[in-house]
Amino acid sequence: MSDSPQPYRVLARKYRPQNFSELIGQDAMVQTLGNAIKRGRLAHAFLMTGVRGVGKTSTARLIAKALNCIGPDGQGGPTIDPCGICEPCCAIAEGRHIDVIEMDAASNTGVDDVREIIEAVRYSAVSARYKVYIIDEVHMLTRNAFNALLKTLEEPPAHIKFLFATTEVNKVPVTVLSRCQRFDLRRISAEQLAAHFAYVTGAEGVEAEPEALALIAQAAEGSARDGLSILDQAIAHGEMGPDGEEGGAPRVTAAQVRDMLGLSDRGSIRRLMGLLLEGNSAAALAAIRDHYALGVEPLALMRGLLELAHAITVAKAGRGEADATQSVEEREALADWAASLGFAPLHRLWQLLLKGHDEVASAVLPIEACEMALLRVIHAATMPDPGDIARLLREGGGASLAPAGGAATPTPQGIVPPPAANLPGTAEDIVNLLWKHNRAQMAEHFRDCAALVRLEPPELEVRLTSPWTAGDFYRDLAQILRTETGIGWQVRHSDGPAGPTLMEQERMQAQAARAAILDTPVVKAALAAFPDAELDDQLEPWSVTQ
Repeated sequence: MSDSPQPYRVLARKYRPQNFSELIGQDAMVQTLGNAIKRGRLAHAFLMTGVRGVGKTSTARLIAKALNCIGPDGQGGPTIDPCGICEPCCAIAEGRHIDVIEMDAASNTGVDDVREIIEAVRYSAVSARYKVYIIDEVHMLTRNAFNALLKTLEEPPAHIKFLFATTEVNKVPVTVLSRCQRFDLRRISAEQLAAHFAYVTGAEGVEAEPEALALIAQAAEGSARDGLSILDQAIAHGEMGPDGEEGGAPRVTAAQVRDMLGLSDRGSIRRLMGLLLEGNSAAALAAIRDHYALGVEPLALMRGLLELAHAITVAKAGRGEADATQSVEEREALADWAASLGFAPLHRLWQLLLKGHDEVASAVLPIEACEMALLRVIHAATMPDPGDIARLLREGGGASLAPAGGAATPTPQGIVPPPAANLPGTAEDIVNLLWKHNRAQMAEHFRDCAALVRLEPPELEVRLTSPWTAGDFYRDLAQILRTETGIGWQVRHSDGPAGPTLMEQERMQAQAARAAILDTPVVKAALAAFPDAELDDQLEPWSVTQ
């Protein structure tokens, strides 16, 4: 009589680590535990914390194995490499060891549940070296339950070990944390996850494209369990056999994974980003609707653009290592954008996309919100830099901010301001720069006492009508200009011909305005009618008083 087929075990359970060498991404913790076991410096309580699926409960079971392993010959002691074949190892792996008690704090939250533990710890282990209590999601215990556990946790019997796991360590009382040896399990990198998934697919006899595994690893967000669950779904979703025939080995492709996860193709995201930077509204709207028709969620589209904006920025910052999941075309596109875009417009692009992402996430009409957010990106990209607006208004060039038709003309790449926009061209620019850098006293002194001899960036010659006593005026000003513009400046004193200071210019403007008012027919008639009257320039607006 043939044996009945074994029920299918999901990958997350089938490939749960059975020893510390299979626990990926937690090398520092494994080394610490190994040293503690070798030196006999074992804590009486351990707390594992980290995001979901990084191996907290699995680590707790491995520690229980390591403490209770007796080796194939039955004579072994605690070891960081449990044999996996002795009775304690097998029983713990199968969850049937009488001295390794697992409980879920989410369903055993009260003080009565903890009291049972307190009563039971008085008794020695039945067959193991240590009696081990594994409490998952320990932060779910009530305050009274924690208080009841404190004394036992601080001075447990020598045969007792407590192993706690939690995803929200901030909810665990400090009094409990101080009695435990804490291990913060790290998120597993996408590269490590992709390599692990490649091993799993090989062991399962599944053919998988490297890009498909990379997409699954990114979607897992550092969680091995989440990634294996997605991989399980991808294998079920994949084609059967190399030619699609039933009964062949499954094949997982990147296109299938994108379709399954609702992700958009990276190339199409790059094309959409190019349209945004070019300021092509009509083509961008058509591309958004094409993504939507293919089943791409608007929120996923915004997230893809955010990831691309981040990739461009870090490429410009010169991050050395390359993303293994990026194609040659993607790297070339990132390099081109990084070379042509400045940090300021990239940061503005990031903020606009981030705001749009939040709006789409909470919108009643997500696709419409996505369109509006990306149109805002395009139109904000065509606006002049605020510094350019202020400079043009001061110089009387406001009419050049936009063409005669009233619409702003996109700059190359849509969002790149001219490099010269950061270079001060007037004394007012320098004063504003000093205010921007919180140098109020220096700004006032420049306004009142600095007469410009020559301003040809990056050179500045100044004559001070009153000395500056709070440091080296010229050196400090050169440093601020360099910080703002990114180029070295030469700022020095000069006795050459100089224009009036800003304060003198304001006085001259006030005198000219006063003379103009006195020259108006109305004021002349008023002064003729009232010879003792005088112009009071302290009132707003100007008025004649007697």
